[in-house]
Amino acid sequence: MSLRIIVCIKQVFNSDELKVHNDGKLITKNVHKIINSDDLNALEEALKIKDNYSDTHITVVTMGDFEAKNILFECLALGADDAVLISDNSLEDSDTLVTAEVLSAAIKKLGEYDLILTGRQAIGGDTAQVGPQIAELLNIPQITGIVDLKIECDMKSIMAKKVTEDNYMLLKTKMPCLLTAIKELNKPRNMSLRGILEAKKKELKIWNINDIGFTSDFIGLNASTTKVVRTFVPVHNKNCRFIHEETEQEAAQSLIKELHAKYIV
Repeated sequence: MSLRIIVCIKQVFNSDELKVHNDGKLITKNVHKIINSDDLNALEEALKIKDNYSDTHITVVTMGDFEAKNILFECLALGADDAVLISDNSLEDSDTLVTAEVLSAAIKKLGEYDLILTGRQAIGGDTAQVGPQIAELLNIPQITGIVDLKIECDMKSIMAKKVTEDNYMLLKTKMPCLLTAIKELNKPRNMSLRGILEAKKKELKIWNINDIGFTSDFIGLNASTTKVVRTFVPVHNKNCRFIHEETEQEAAQSLIKELHAKYIV
């Protein structure tokens, strides 16, 4: 039985090269763009499934500027079968919900699928919202933050292990579904020379907003309900104050008084 997997990825700035200006704005000049790290884990998991089920088709989808073709080519070189770039000037400054709406529209245009994989969160915003929003818009089940997965023998359901704040959960869901990956899921493979040569023969489609049924009034900054007010590096001022009292009871009372004053307790 064949499987159709869609992997949603994002192009991000290499955080190791980023700096912040005094006014709080990120300095992005000459900073390299890369595939978001969690998305690489999502792609790797799709490739692992393809290793076990050869009749698997992997389509990689991203929304971004024309330069995002580079990361899609990398995905094709790693083993994806084809790729789609949704690129339009009016998409600039889209928030997570608009991004999810655009990606889900592209997924619908692609047709039937069994599984959607994406990273849990991007290293830029760290919102972890786009994956769950896509699942809601497509009305399919979702499991977030997975560290292991297994396709059941019936090829109609998936068992996934997800991380929680202090433990793990083992969940089962029917396909089609959406899963978000984190770095603990796997170790992404490297490109090979053969993969790079084969990638040049694979299809990379470029769609604009009209191709997925959108107009500029309903996307981009104008349609985004989330606005970034300021970007800044947090200042860590750590102070240590010693409480000196004659007895331990008096010291405890002084501590409680301090905590009350700062609305901590």
